[in-house]
Amino acid sequence: MTDTTSPELPDAARDGRLSYAIFQLARAHRGHAAAMLRALNLHPGQELLLMQLFDRDGRTQAELLERVGLDHSTVSKSLRRMQEAGLLTREPAAHDRRVMVVSLTDAGRALREPIADMWRTLEQISVRDLTPDQVEMFTTCARIIEKSVRDHSRQAPAE
Repeated sequence: MTDTTSPELPDAARDGRLSYAIFQLARAHRGHAAAMLRALNLHPGQELLLMQLFDRDGRTQAELLERVGLDHSTVSKSLRRMQEAGLLTREPAAHDRRVMVVSLTDAGRALREPIADMWRTLEQISVRDLTPDQVEMFTTCARIIEKSVRDHSRQAPAE
């Protein structure tokens, strides 16, 4: 039997047990991933941009923004840092100088396998005490919850 204990649930979160568990999980997972990314001289989120470019190099900045689901300022800052680190280039598109095309450099392309290895290792750590059926069920539930939250965010008026 695995140890499923976690920090004691605060009284204020009693009616939000699932949300509190998601928060704790996301925090632990992101923290571990961040440490693994630091070993590759990357910041969290930069690997997501790189993975999109691994799949199709030469995407526009707007395409990357849409694909990774991060806000504009975060993506712009990440791309600037990655350009300064020599991992990618950003150049105006031939068809419209206002559109920026993002392309990998050789140094950026060289991170493909290290990033794939990092995600593989993180996955092994994450699922080590789960059965394949539990992994499938969790993944399905996580996607349903994510869709519900995103749909609600789109419908909710700005406060």
